[in-house]
Amino acid sequence: MPHLRHAKLLLACCSMLLSGGIASANVGSLNFPDAQYEFVSFDELAGWKQDKQRDVFAGFRKSCEVLMKRKDAANVRPMESALREVCPRALALPETVDDETAKKFIEANFRPVRISKLGETTGLLTGYYEPEVEGSLTLTEGFTVPLYRRPPELISKARLGKRYLRAGFPSTGGAGHRVNGRIVDYHDRAAIEDGALANRGLEIVWLRDAADAFFIQIQGSARIRLQDGKLVRVNYAAHNGHNFTPIGRNLIETGIVPRDEMSMENIRMFIAEMPDEGRELMRKNRAFTFFRIVENLPPDSEAVGAQGLSLVKDRSIAVDNKLHVYGSLFWIEAKLQLQNTRDGQTFNRLMVAQDTGSAIVGIARADIYFGGGPEAGSIAGRIRNPGAFFMLVPNEIDPVRIAAAQNVPNPDYRPELEQKDPKSETKPAEETKKEEPKKEEPKKDEPKK
Repeated sequence: MPHLRHAKLLLACCSMLLSGGIASANVGSLNFPDAQYEFVSFDELAGWKQDKQRDVFAGFRKSCEVLMKRKDAANVRPMESALREVCPRALALPETVDDETAKKFIEANFRPVRISKLGETTGLLTGYYEPEVEGSLTLTEGFTVPLYRRPPELISKARLGKRYLRAGFPSTGGAGHRVNGRIVDYHDRAAIEDGALANRGLEIVWLRDAADAFFIQIQGSARIRLQDGKLVRVNYAAHNGHNFTPIGRNLIETGIVPRDEMSMENIRMFIAEMPDEGRELMRKNRAFTFFRIVENLPPDSEAVGAQGLSLVKDRSIAVDNKLHVYGSLFWIEAKLQLQNTRDGQTFNRLMVAQDTGSAIVGIARADIYFGGGPEAGSIAGRIRNPGAFFMLVPNEIDPVRIAAAQNVPNPDYRPELEQKDPKSETKPAEETKKEEPKKEEPKKDEPKK
């Protein structure tokens, strides 16, 4: 009964208006292309009452600090305008609040809306982390693989002809450089590894292993442990503009690794055991990431996301920033392989969007940040699962206008009811994102940039 269901949705929205559920400062409506929405209550979110939200609220509050410093622009999206109405109320609270205070604030200022691509019931979740490897600031014996800073001639095609430019190098939109007055494609991975950027002083750090450099480029940040014990943090600065190719797909197509055994660990094992073939395999991904050294970052702090903030372990997500605003809150319901077992564990949590990546595309698509180090990497490398996405929409957003534009209801769904094996319907899992401060393809080796 789709029409009846939709009528109930409109009626519920009108009731909220009449009951005063909508704040007086209306800022417009959501307008995602090819999307469907369904309003639900907080009581309908599985595990909402049990979720501890102090840490994620602290992350949201820091996102608010950034949002409130942004200059007004003509093309500010309704969600950002709405968050800028909510943020002063969040910033009026202490920096640290208890779980009950955080939850009461969220329930008073937001309403959950289940979102998905039109005609689909689930979104896609993957994981990423911040690797930690040994390195050197100079070329020396044992450390011969460089990470490069952004070459000065590199141009983002996404910025060409734009009057309003955001800070940083966009993670999507292509890149190139000028040759004889024309913008042409920049050097690909093979050309750079063969010396296209050599002897220009662009190296910022040297690593032991080419595979480490490759996976750091996919994650978009890293902790480099120098021989004297000092820790250097590097973060995404730019990309060469070539499309990302997930190399694990090749291992599946050639029968080297079974689809259901694909993981970041198995890809690394192949590269280590077959170095020549591994080198050629990595070169199939022509995309290349450039970095910058992050100064004055405490050693125990988390990686810095595209919003320019330290991420919140297990609570920050990378989203499609062409669709979503940094600082947006999401409730995620899924079964994830948090442990190294075939059966997934329940992952029902409030998350805050603070990062992005070129492989993160779509309204219901997120990359979960699991922290830094080997353990986080093991978890991130296993995650590639369907999940239910609920956007927490500020009361300032007009729900009737959302509903009026939506005529296809979202089917009922909870991850634990899913019967299909996602691995049989989606592309292979591989290694896992960032834009400094994206077809909706699965990834374990998708770039965070």
